[in-house]
Amino acid sequence: MKTIGPEEVHAALSYPALVDALQETFSGEFNMPPRNVFLLDEQSGSHDAFAVLPSWNTDLIGVKAFTYFPGNSEPYKSLYSKILLFDRAHGEPLALVDGTTVTFWRTAGISGLATRLLARKDAENLLLLGTGNLAKYIIRANASVRPLKRVSVWGRTPSNAAQIVDEMSSELEGVEVTVATDLEKSCRQADIIVSATASHEPLVMGDWVTEGTHTDFIGNHHADKRECDTSLVLKSKVYADSYANCFKEAGEILVPISEGVFQKDDVVADLSEMCNGSAPLRQSDDDITLFKSIGMGISDLVGAGLAYKVSTGSQD
Repeated sequence: MKTIGPEEVHAALSYPALVDALQETFSGEFNMPPRNVFLLDEQSGSHDAFAVLPSWNTDLIGVKAFTYFPGNSEPYKSLYSKILLFDRAHGEPLALVDGTTVTFWRTAGISGLATRLLARKDAENLLLLGTGNLAKYIIRANASVRPLKRVSVWGRTPSNAAQIVDEMSSELEGVEVTVATDLEKSCRQADIIVSATASHEPLVMGDWVTEGTHTDFIGNHHADKRECDTSLVLKSKVYADSYANCFKEAGEILVPISEGVFQKDDVVADLSEMCNGSAPLRQSDDDITLFKSIGMGISDLVGAGLAYKVSTGSQD
């Protein structure tokens, strides 16, 4: 059984190859039982947790396991994650893959896939909210599926945004990368808006988003929190990575439902329906589209599986 560490994952994965693999998987058959999250010492008020996310498709069986210990101090990390892969045909163990690195790649890959499916073909101006670990991956994934000419990065700490801009400016040839200082103005100018922040209050307002814009919200996993306001949801065609996940954890959708102005049936499609052609996508250049992503175990399987195939030279 092969062990694939962070550096091997980085060397094996690329965009748009991962976006292609995700789209192929979501177009076909796969299984993904609900994830199980266990609080290890709930009675003491500790938030230490252990989680297991199983999934399988026609090629692979996988399980992602991670620990979350928010109180950890140096030299320990708060999050550790591994993905165990098995062959679908015979159940043979194949690889143990670093799950943290795969998570960065696949989360941004889903953002790129949503942009491929929902953004205008000529979308060239990306606004990214958030300067965390995902930022550079999100820019790369979106740049791999649309002819970006401008990327603006907004963060609560401008120096962090400036660091992302410096790194991506040297990497993306022919793309103007700048720090966004006026969020409202940047939203009005964007063709694609991706928000990957830890904000519990809306940052993107519906009044700021113009016709034809594609929006993508990644950062929030709380039923009563959100990164955009209700007015944006109401003026958008709304899509979700997973009905089950979003109707449990996505405040962007659940808050408008609780206000009585939006219904579950108003969500146009989930990612599987978007990829297999059973649901309408963008119908007009004037449509505003909104994609809400929580994250799914099958995406981890795809990312780890591609890393395994590339690193072992076993690609079809």
